[in-house]
Amino acid sequence: MPTGAQPSAIAPSLKETLARFCTGVVLITGRDGEEPVGFTAQSFVSVSLDPPLVSFCPAKTSESWPRIRRSGRFCVNVLSEAQQHLCFRFAEKGVERFEGVDWRPAPGGVPRVENALAWFDCDLEIEHEAGDHHIVIGRISSFSAADQADRAPLIFYRRQLGRFSEL
Repeated sequence: MPTGAQPSAIAPSLKETLARFCTGVVLITGRDGEEPVGFTAQSFVSVSLDPPLVSFCPAKTSESWPRIRRSGRFCVNVLSEAQQHLCFRFAEKGVERFEGVDWRPAPGGVPRVENALAWFDCDLEIEHEAGDHHIVIGRISSFSAADQADRAPLIFYRRQLGRFSEL
């Protein structure tokens, strides 16, 4: 941050500059008791292969993350471009996010979305506070990738969803 700049003063231009970084889109899913819970995220990243760790950053204002956190388990579902509707549904508040969604339990018991490009069943390893978000690190206990190599990922760039085209 520039010396003397207040966070609120730089937030709009920082947000616009950060929007120049392209990310994939995932659904973070879990359970609150028997109820499936989930939300959309684009902050997913691989952390380590040994041990197998991944990370994502839910907002402190998230209503879903605290419900998932209680169980200590979650699943990261990597969305394809054909699953754009799930991205919007799981980002919306006040709707039954799993209604009509094909899913089955991952080996750890949390929801895994059918036809995702990949999924990672994780145990919560550690969580840190970081500004207006949390940094969540999960240890992968099982995972799988889709067999269909012709399916493209759902991409988030400049606050819009899009697709990857081969160069």
